[in-house]
This record gives sequence, C-alpha cells and structure tokens, in this order.
Amino acid sequence: MTDPIADYLTRLRNAIHAGHRVVAIPSSKMKKEITKILFEQGYILNYKFMEGPTPSGTIKIALKYDPVDKVSAIKNLRRVSRPGLRQYTGYKDMPRVLNGLGIAILSTSYGVMTNKEAKERKVGGEVLCYVY
Repeated sequence: MTDPIADYLTRLRNAIHAGHRVVAIPSSKMKKEITKILFEQGYILNYKFMEGPTPSGTIKIALKYDPVDKVSAIKNLRRVSRPGLRQYTGYKDMPRVLNGLGIAILSTSYGVMTNKEAKERKVGGEVLCYVY
C-alpha cells in the first residue's frame, strides 16, 4: 500500500456512507494521532486501540451520528498531501477549512495537530487532510 492515510480516510468514508456504527482500521502511530484529534474535535464518538495478530494492531472507531435524522458528524474527509504531491504550509498561510467550521490536520515537527493549534504554536508542516 502506497498511502496508508488515504486508506484510513477511505475506510472511514465508506463506513459513514454505509451507515455503520463501528469501523476497524489497521493501526499505525500516525493513524492513532489522527483518531485522537477526530475524537477531541467531536467528529467521532469513541475509539479503542486493540492489540491483534498484526504487530501494530487495529483501531476500532465508533462513528458519531445525529440521533434524530441519522446524519454523520463527518460531512467530508479529503486527503490533501499525497505521496506524489506533498503539500506544506507555513503558520502565516494556514488553510481555513469551510471558513473556519472544519479542521485541517497537519503533521508538524511537534507532532500531529489541527491547523488552529499549529497557528497558535507558530509552526507549519505537511497538510494531511481536511475534515468537516
């Protein structure tokens, strides 16, 4: 697999479109950090890191839906930086997703964080994905 982050986002996207409550995804350090950010920002209900037959284990993610009309909290997931075309940004020109309503997840020298955290810390990095 050439792009595990794109696979992670696609598995989440497919589970949301199919209406699943829980999705299992192969784990890595980067995926764990992205999952923690999605939980902190309120896009997913819960998560659990499980050890398994593979060395890295799996991540079980409970997706968040509106109880009345069954609409997902995640409207769109978009991969920005790809292995063939990396996208970097400085803290001065940080991307605004959906005019500030969404988040951009960045990989910086201080770890994986949202665009708002990176702007506060005045660090730039690779833009992994947009979530709204």
